[in-house]
Amino acid sequence: MANHRQAAKRNRQRIKRQAHHRHYRATMRSLIKRVRSAMLKNNGAEARETLQRAIPLIDRCAQKGVIPKKRASRMISRLSRGVGKIAG
Repeated sequence: MANHRQAAKRNRQRIKRQAHHRHYRATMRSLIKRVRSAMLKNNGAEARETLQRAIPLIDRCAQKGVIPKKRASRMISRLSRGVGKIAG
């Protein structure tokens, strides 16, 4: 438990930020799972369409600090490469 007012406020901010980040992270992960499952089914159209929805969300998560920027770039690159293999 926080012993100072400032520490208590920081704790309240942390809890609020944590919940916000949890929402973004969960949404991002579910979209990534959808892309990967479409890739496993060799469904190129569904994978491409889901990837187009996932890329802006991954970028937004990186911009907001939910995940590191390089991790976002790596995710997008790997997913795009996988979808490209199915399409090509």
